[in-house]
Amino acid sequence: MPDADRRDVQEKGVLNHMADKEHRPLPGRSNHAGKLPQPEKKLHEAVCVLLVELCERFTFFGIVCNMILFCTVKLGYRSYQAAMVNMCFVGTSMLTPVLVGWLAEYLVGRIKLVCICMFLHFLGTALLPVVSFPFEDVYIDRRHILHVLPKREQKIVFYFALLTASLGIGGIRAIVCPLSAYSLEDCGPKELLSFFNWFHWLVNLNSAVVFVSISYIQQSVARNLGFLIPFVSGLMAMITIHMVRGEMIYKPKTDSSLLTTFGVIFSALKKCCVRYRYFGTGVASWLDHAKENHGGQYSETQVEGTKSLARLFPLFTFQILYRTCIMQIPSGYYLQTMNSNLHFGGFVLPVAAMNVISIVPLLILVPILECINSWLFSSKDTGHSPTIYIVVGHLSAALSVMVAGFSEIHRKHFPQVEQTLSEEVLLVSSMPCFHLAPQYVLLGVAEALVTPSCSLLSFRLVPEGMRGISMHFLALFNGAGCFLGAFFVQTAYAGTQGNWFPHLLHEGKLERFFFFLASLMVVNTLGFWTIAHRYNNLHQDCTNEFRGSLPGEKLLKHEKAIKHYNAVLESSPILSPVEKT
Repeated sequence: MPDADRRDVQEKGVLNHMADKEHRPLPGRSNHAGKLPQPEKKLHEAVCVLLVELCERFTFFGIVCNMILFCTVKLGYRSYQAAMVNMCFVGTSMLTPVLVGWLAEYLVGRIKLVCICMFLHFLGTALLPVVSFPFEDVYIDRRHILHVLPKREQKIVFYFALLTASLGIGGIRAIVCPLSAYSLEDCGPKELLSFFNWFHWLVNLNSAVVFVSISYIQQSVARNLGFLIPFVSGLMAMITIHMVRGEMIYKPKTDSSLLTTFGVIFSALKKCCVRYRYFGTGVASWLDHAKENHGGQYSETQVEGTKSLARLFPLFTFQILYRTCIMQIPSGYYLQTMNSNLHFGGFVLPVAAMNVISIVPLLILVPILECINSWLFSSKDTGHSPTIYIVVGHLSAALSVMVAGFSEIHRKHFPQVEQTLSEEVLLVSSMPCFHLAPQYVLLGVAEALVTPSCSLLSFRLVPEGMRGISMHFLALFNGAGCFLGAFFVQTAYAGTQGNWFPHLLHEGKLERFFFFLASLMVVNTLGFWTIAHRYNNLHQDCTNEFRGSLPGEKLLKHEKAIKHYNAVLESSPILSPVEKT
């Protein structure tokens, strides 16, 4: 028995050493913050991370809010091309955190890579004002300057600036502002849903400020120098990172990686096809074919982690089309608003200011949902799951796109008038832009219900070591939704010779594109509703289930059972001395 106790002490020492190693800061992390009490230090770090997150979002929304107007008026793009550029930029900004996170983990290193991403962010936001600079308005001796940037070079610089800015955005989101920075590991479903609700509330409050202020400046005050504001905002974010970088460069705890997860899936598919063709199948799950004891090349730990993630793939898949509907705000809805009457009491409203109408429902609903969630989660017998929020949100998104189709028909019944936007005279419908408010409100309700709930399910229903990978997959599928929207726009324009997504809306049938998308979204909602029951149990401890299925955990249980059995043998008065031997 002393030997067993000694082994227990050694095992605890090894586990404590590994835990200390996991929480050890990266090289370059300052130690002066260690003088602060632990709660104050965590609060300080969370505030700094949130500040950088808001600055980065401020820059992002500042680039997106009037990109369509800039592309059509300044660069001479057609409407469908401008919409595709905007959606592709948003999609790229969602995918780059996944790429940068992998680079930081395996190739470059987190501290070095965050410096590279800060430089790319600075470069991208600095090049955007170069594209928009009014060379044609500069005079020397009452003559125009001859060195005007040609359209082709303008477009090249513009695309390069968007690419470098999106890479910088990805680095800030993946390295400086990961979810691990907010210490969510020990939170329950109620606390997690509350965090995601208020986090998205703050992000949308920030975007509301951008859509009102920056869009007005870019459209009415300084149309050619409007991109200087994202540049200044990005500079502020980089200064904040530099000032407190020792407190914000995190190395999340992971038991797997994105490449390992893909490797397990492809290996299991390959082995599954071969064995089904020649030997039949004899395993509980098709992913078990990737295990070493079934002829694969991955450990049971890696395969079990991938299995817990694979059950979320249907949830992720049904978010693709939903994200395509949400992307109508900076594309189809923006074009509708731009071709409507923006005059309100002698004042010309910014086009992107209409996006605030979609944000207001979210700002109002979050406190109400908090009260509802507090009441639902307080009852232990209800088994409350946010899947009902996702279903209702998907229905709201489908209804929004359908309403947009009817609004387009209604808009074309009004006579056309001239309207000046960014010093360009456009022929638009005389219908007030506020007639489009219902479709914005419905998409805002959808975002308030769906996005926090999907984040909760993606974070909660996987083991702790797989949560970062799960959020990466959610970002991948959301980015795929943006690119799917761009594909739909291109296909609609090419397949109908511009009739379903016209350059001049009064000459085409944009409502048919909206009705087509709404019908797809209704089918998507019904599909998710049929599988929503799979994600109802939020109170299961995925970490314990995952750990309990691993060989090391099973061996530890067997050792404890043997120790308990030996103790019973030694202490039992029923057994004779001969039986004890």
